[in-house]
Amino acid sequence: MEMKTCTFNIKRFDPEKASTPRWAKFSVEMEQTERLLDGLIKIKDNMDGTLTFRRSCAHGICGSCAVKINGKNGLACQTLIKDMPDTITLEPLEAYPVIKDLVVDMSPFFEKNDKVMPYLVNDETPPDRERLQSPEDQHKILQSITCIMCGSCTSSCPGYWANKDYLGPSALLKAYRFIFDTRDNASGERLEKIIHNNGLWRCRSIYNCVEVCPKEIDITGHLSKLKRLAVKKKLLERK
Repeated sequence: MEMKTCTFNIKRFDPEKASTPRWAKFSVEMEQTERLLDGLIKIKDNMDGTLTFRRSCAHGICGSCAVKINGKNGLACQTLIKDMPDTITLEPLEAYPVIKDLVVDMSPFFEKNDKVMPYLVNDETPPDRERLQSPEDQHKILQSITCIMCGSCTSSCPGYWANKDYLGPSALLKAYRFIFDTRDNASGERLEKIIHNNGLWRCRSIYNCVEVCPKEIDITGHLSKLKRLAVKKKLLERK
């Protein structure tokens, strides 16, 4: 297997020991079919055990290893060395507080998601087996269900950079997932929770979220459908 020498240029920061970040470079021998995550593991195991990053499933399911890769958010476990230049710059996700090195505090991100009631609400007597849904209705929410909560979209959103009170694309996509779910009975209540200045109308349809989503979800398109539904709801209320 052909080997490739990669230079990992990593932005490092330990708030408990330093006031500003620093850059550290590591030269790593990599196979073309290996992933960025494999490189990080090699660095931690063989070069610098203090390097800190998140990892879990390593198969693009958990979203734990989301970082900024050469200026664009992505998953370290999904990014192959063969698709990368010789020098790879890694930074923590933008807009979240840095805990250490590539690990950021995701608490604000999850708090925003909690605000949109990210769960099915249905007080009807459950059927014997499951709540059925037509294939057509399921298709409407299919993409939104594949979100892995990696935080890449919200981190890449200029609206969130400027205003940390903004719910962000991930939380709004989660709201879409349940508002358009025909089995849910709280769509109206949930819609009210996102129709405000720091909610749905803060989205400017910049499409950064779509560009970085590792699951290729058309987040902006889904939010546009939410906007049309919100406008329709307000127009009906005025009649």
